Amino acid sequence: MSHCDAVITGAGGFIGGHLTRHLVNEGQTVRAIDIKPLDEWFQVAPDTENLVTDLSQLENCRNAVRGARRVFHLASDMGGMGFIENNKALCMLSVLLGTHMLLAAREADTENFFFSSSACVYAADKQGDTAAHPLREADAYPAMPEDGYGWEKLFTERMCRHFYEDFGVQTRVARYHNVYGPFGTWEGGREKAPAAICRKVAIASLTGDREIEIWGDGTQSRSFTFIEDCIVGTQLIADGPYPDPVNLGSSELVTINQLVDLVEQIGGVSLSRKYIHDAPTGVRGRNSDNTLILERYGWSPSTPLQDGLESTFSWIYDQVSQQLG
Repeated sequence: MSHCDAVITGAGGFIGGHLTRHLVNEGQTVRAIDIKPLDEWFQVAPDTENLVTDLSQLENCRNAVRGARRVFHLASDMGGMGFIENNKALCMLSVLLGTHMLLAAREADTENFFFSSSACVYAADKQGDTAAHPLREADAYPAMPEDGYGWEKLFTERMCRHFYEDFGVQTRVARYHNVYGPFGTWEGGREKAPAAICRKVAIASLTGDREIEIWGDGTQSRSFTFIEDCIVGTQLIADGPYPDPVNLGSSELVTINQLVDLVEQIGGVSLSRKYIHDAPTGVRGRNSDNTLILERYGWSPSTPLQDGLESTFSWIYDQVSQQLG
C-alpha cells in the first residue's frame, strides 16, 4: 500500500467526504476509507486512494494505516435522533473501530490521531432546559451521556487519552455539535434535524402539500454547525498541541420552531405544523461553550445559520426534485 499524508475513516460519509475533498484540494495525498460500497459514498475525491473495508477488524485497520502520516478517525454507525435512540447496540459497536484504529496507529507510529467525538457525550442533567446554558468541556463529567451513541464517543475519548498518556500516541479530540450542510444524509432515517426540515420544506414547495411534521413540541433547542466551519476547526484541532477534547460547534442557539421558520423563509413557503409528541427528540436544550477553542486557536465557528441553511436547502431541494421527477 502506498504512503499517504492522511487516512480518513468514514470518508464515504458526510463530514468525511468534505474533509477528504478539502485535504486533496490542499495537495495532500489521502487514503479514503469506508465500509459502504464506493457508489454509495456521498463524495469521491479525484486522485484519492479509496478503500472499502470493515474497520471493526484489527487486521483491516493495520492495512488502513500502513504508510500513513496521520489518521482522521470519523467512522461510526450513527444518524439523527430517530436512529440513535432505536439502535443503541449498533452505535456502541463503533467502539471496535476506535479501539482497533488506535492500536493500529500506535503500531504504525503515525504522527497523530484525530478522533471526531460528539456533543452527545455531555451529561443529560445539564441539558434539561431549552434555555440551554452553553456546555463547557468539563460538563461531560460526572458521566451521563446520550445512551448508546454518547457512551461510545465518551469511551473512545478515554481510550484516546490513555493511548496518549501510556503510549505517547498524539491523540486530538473534537466534540462536534450538530454538523449540517450539503452532500450528506437527507432521508432514510439517519438524517439530522436541519436536513430533515430542509427535505420536508422542499417536498412541500414542490408538491403543494402545506403541512409539515415536527418531532416533539418544537421548543427544544440546539446550535447547528455548518460543514465548512467544521472542516476548518477539525484541521486546527488536529494540528494543535492539545490532547484533551475541545468543543467544535456554533453558539447560535435556536429552537426547532425557529429552525423551521428559517427554512420556510428560504423555501418561500408557509406551512402548518403537525407536532409528533412521541417521536425521539433527545435532550431539551444543547449549546456549545466556545471559550476554550477561542482561547487556544483564536477562532470559533461563525457561519450564520441562515447562510448555511441556504446552501443546504438548495442542495437538498435539487435531490428532492430529482427524486420526484
